Amino acid sequence: MRFPLSLTAGMAGYIAKNKMMPKPEWQLKRAGEPDPSNPFQILHSSLGNQQTTPHPMINKRFPLVLMLEPLHACNLTCTGCGRIREYENTITEQLSAEQCLNAVDECGAPIVSICGGEPFLYQPIAQLTQSILDRGKHIYLCTNGMFIRRRLKEFQPNPRLFINVHLDGMEATHDLCVEREGVFKEAVEGIKIAKAAGFKVCTNTTIYKETDMAEIRALFQFLETLGVDGHMVSPAYGYSAVNDREIFMTRDDVIEKFRDASELWERFPINNSPIYLDFLKGERDLPCTAWGNPTYNTSGWKGPCYLITDGHYKTFEEFMTRTPWESYGAGNDPRCEHCMTHCGYEPSAALGINSKSGDSMKLLKWALK
Repeated sequence: MRFPLSLTAGMAGYIAKNKMMPKPEWQLKRAGEPDPSNPFQILHSSLGNQQTTPHPMINKRFPLVLMLEPLHACNLTCTGCGRIREYENTITEQLSAEQCLNAVDECGAPIVSICGGEPFLYQPIAQLTQSILDRGKHIYLCTNGMFIRRRLKEFQPNPRLFINVHLDGMEATHDLCVEREGVFKEAVEGIKIAKAAGFKVCTNTTIYKETDMAEIRALFQFLETLGVDGHMVSPAYGYSAVNDREIFMTRDDVIEKFRDASELWERFPINNSPIYLDFLKGERDLPCTAWGNPTYNTSGWKGPCYLITDGHYKTFEEFMTRTPWESYGAGNDPRCEHCMTHCGYEPSAALGINSKSGDSMKLLKWALK
């Protein structure tokens, strides 16, 4: 199977339960807020001039993956990373382990992506990880790989724990992206050690305008020899903190780039869903459902999404009910126009929004492959 049975079954059950009985406190509207038929473009496709009927998920928002950022400090200055720039004034701040666990409990998402910043710089990261695992969650521990060798001994392998190493290409390209030589070699050594110790390891790759997809194929072939369990890919997006159109892509650029790489998705264990990949290839329409991947950091619940910051909220309920979702998404906010990143669109694919005949079988075959 592509994922552990516990993850696949747990997520399926969680989605089914919340579709039937979403928590009412997450669906409340702000005082005086208009009642649009299409909040946050939950269904923005149309047939000619005829708008399709509202999707049943309207006003049934619930989270799928919590993006937990215990800190924003990092040992690298990656070209495409906005965190060390956006949070420059609070870069030394950290969440307590108690704050992190309260966020996990408050949100309730079955998957927690521990990111940042570099999570291995967070001193109690091993204890925090174990506490989240003890709550029955699945974890993607996102890292640049530089500290795996130093800190891996603090962790125990667990089928619900994935060490997620960021690699944007082969050695020369990756080291250029992270602005330091030797990072690729150190990350690869960390992967080898983690696999030898029995850990599940996956990688995350950002695709830029100048990315050579043939090099990504070579990267995945190389990682295959190391026993890496899967790969996540996402197109780079020039959000405000790092908006440099020389390296970032328009929506048309993304479609062209990913349409020419279909063979990669068949050849290698890509963890992105086939529905999302069809979206990247321009073969279907998906709305952005960023509330499915909420972000919690030292400033609070980040709204509206992982990439755009228009406010921070003290509670998860405030984030869900006070964010003006109808104001965002392609066609509503120019900052959203070219975004196709997985944190906004994978939830839509998982929830079956704008689904087509045969999607269920397609997803089943993908999960079992």
